[in-house]
Amino acid sequence: MEDTPPLAVDIDGTLSGPDRVIDRRAMDVIQAWPAPVVIATGKAMPYPVALCEFIGIEPAVIAENGGVVVVGETNTLEIAGDAEAARAVAEAYIDRGHTLGWGPLDLANRWRETEIAVSLDSPREPLDELAPAHGLVVIDTGYAYHVKDPSVDKGTGLEIAAEELGLTPADFLAVGDSINDADAFEIVGEAVAVANADEHARAAADRITDAAHAEGFLEAVAPYR
Repeated sequence: MEDTPPLAVDIDGTLSGPDRVIDRRAMDVIQAWPAPVVIATGKAMPYPVALCEFIGIEPAVIAENGGVVVVGETNTLEIAGDAEAARAVAEAYIDRGHTLGWGPLDLANRWRETEIAVSLDSPREPLDELAPAHGLVVIDTGYAYHVKDPSVDKGTGLEIAAEELGLTPADFLAVGDSINDADAFEIVGEAVAVANADEHARAAADRITDAAHAEGFLEAVAPYR
């Protein structure tokens, strides 16, 4: 067994299966991981913080694709990105007759600080037209269209989290499946894409698992267990 590195791991499509349910075995691995673990996701902050709470680990979180970083050990909360621009894009999109696609409660965006997420069932083309006028970009993570500040990503978030933990990004093993993981993949010591990963994550990865989704995560970390 190799020395266990710090771990940076995505949620959707990496810890979960096609049904988006997190595999209990993956949670057990994270709970027992002897080095620091950073949960890196496109979801709003409450989701990964709650995941850390229920797994039983100190919260170390990159949320909103790098827009929000939380490190409980050092009482750190950093928020970056242009929230006003993201809200302006959402308003213009709705003014054109579209919806963000999540229904009246809109739990996908209710707690977002720096970006907006739009359902894949809603049209992307108007977002691609509106976002650049506000200095933003649109990425498709496979679960939503994210309208975000191009200056922040999971890589910039990991740089902040790693420094707070007394580490460098190069110390980390990262596991993910999507375009929003690729920036972090470029700066870590080892990057692993699970088999269901998109072309961006695959291109940036050092290795690709044979198994998909949570099974792929278990395969990715197997050399260190």
